[in-house]
Amino acid sequence: MADTDQTDEPLTPQQRLDSSNPRLIDAGIATITNMETLQACVAYENQHQQRLPILKLLAQRAEELREES
Repeated sequence: MADTDQTDEPLTPQQRLDSSNPRLIDAGIATITNMETLQACVAYENQHQQRLPILKLLAQRAEELREES
């Protein structure tokens, strides 16, 4: 069977944040499990759409990750 490149690779920031469906964006943010991924998503959002509600959700997720550690 061929390797499909879907080993343990996380979703890219684009996959997490580029959707017209707010539920998909919420799910993409909720499944961020580390600060590196979160920082990449913030950088991506700042470079592309700069949506304040999305940046607020990312900041909230950052706080949750800090509390978990």
